[in-house]
Amino acid sequence: MLVEFRIKNFCSLRDEQVLSLVATKDKTLQDSNTQATGISAAPNVLRSVVIYGANASGKSNLIKALQYMRGVVTESATAIAPSQIFGVQPFRLDSDSANQPSEFEVTFLLDGVRYQYGFAMTAQRIVGEHLLVYKAFKPQKWFTRRFDIDTGKDIYEFGSGLKGPKNLWEGATRPNALFLSMAVQLNSIDLRPVFEWFSNQLVIFNEQSQLSPQVSIQMLKHAQGRKDICNFLTNADLSLSDIEVETRTVPGQSVHLDLLVGKTEVRVENIEEHKVRFHHVTKHGTAVFDLLEESNGTRNLLFLAGPVLNILRKGLTLIIDELDTSLHTLLVRELVRLFHLSDINTKGAQLVFTTHDTSLLDAPDLFRRDQVWFVEKNQDQASSLINLSEFSPRKNEALERGYLIGRYGGIPFINDTLGFKN
Repeated sequence: MLVEFRIKNFCSLRDEQVLSLVATKDKTLQDSNTQATGISAAPNVLRSVVIYGANASGKSNLIKALQYMRGVVTESATAIAPSQIFGVQPFRLDSDSANQPSEFEVTFLLDGVRYQYGFAMTAQRIVGEHLLVYKAFKPQKWFTRRFDIDTGKDIYEFGSGLKGPKNLWEGATRPNALFLSMAVQLNSIDLRPVFEWFSNQLVIFNEQSQLSPQVSIQMLKHAQGRKDICNFLTNADLSLSDIEVETRTVPGQSVHLDLLVGKTEVRVENIEEHKVRFHHVTKHGTAVFDLLEESNGTRNLLFLAGPVLNILRKGLTLIIDELDTSLHTLLVRELVRLFHLSDINTKGAQLVFTTHDTSLLDAPDLFRRDQVWFVEKNQDQASSLINLSEFSPRKNEALERGYLIGRYGGIPFINDTLGFKN
């Protein structure tokens, strides 16, 4: 499970910001909304977190930061050429920050072990990297890496907990590659779980990695998957009896966005074309509709159904920007509740999402105070992140009203006429 994400000097996130999923000592909704860890430093971890903020406040940049970190981990050793620079974007509205590294750190739990991994980078190279592993209360320092500007070389320190040919991995690691990523490419057994947490456990949807029907379509090709998705959509009050998929291979083009270097590539290749048909049944008759004939909300539900069911089944972490897009607020509530149902979410799956849907704040028994975060910009245009619990709201406080009147921050400052004059 994701425990904490720290980011500094990335896009509008100039100063260090911390998104923590460690539950407070509040006992409210503890059985449903938190997951016990068996670890004294973080006894309970939140199953979901919601992030509010005005347009351009920086909440999407928080998602992009974690997405960028994942990209560097999964691709720096294989997809980046030796002389290639990164497309990382530091805070550019003051000269000091623009010339400083961007820093990323994630803490997560995997098989009862807490990992704390991070790195610092400029466009040209990795300037710092570290991994702490908590197999007991005290951390084991598996490795640290620091760029020495005087010698122009990386300085490594290794702990006894990391096994394998460390000097070989060190020698193979380029300035613009992570030691973690290179060591895994060279068959490090100890580091592979860390790498695979980023590549397999973390699912991110935003404008740069949009929801597509592929996961749902693959599930629809199997009887059980089709049944699960139909049940998912039927519970959303859709009059579905079945969904069929017809697949064929056709020549086409695909667009590949390389986040690390900021380039887009169009490739010519054979692609699979899927025709999805929805069978609807009412008491007055039946009809079959193609995917494009359905509403945006129905299509988005289909696109979400496969990933959400897969994430709940495997216990993954889903990060999604603007979950409420084209979805009714009641559907959003039920999607969130799926992650809170212990009989469905049996493996500690998590949901972290941004939204503008303020009605969720007062939805009965949906969120604890520590599950709600706000992002806002200061006068320097730097984004800051703050948790609702820091405002100590009363148990019966009208949170939606408090948010909209600016009690917790994270709302836009709007002139009466939006800048227009009579």
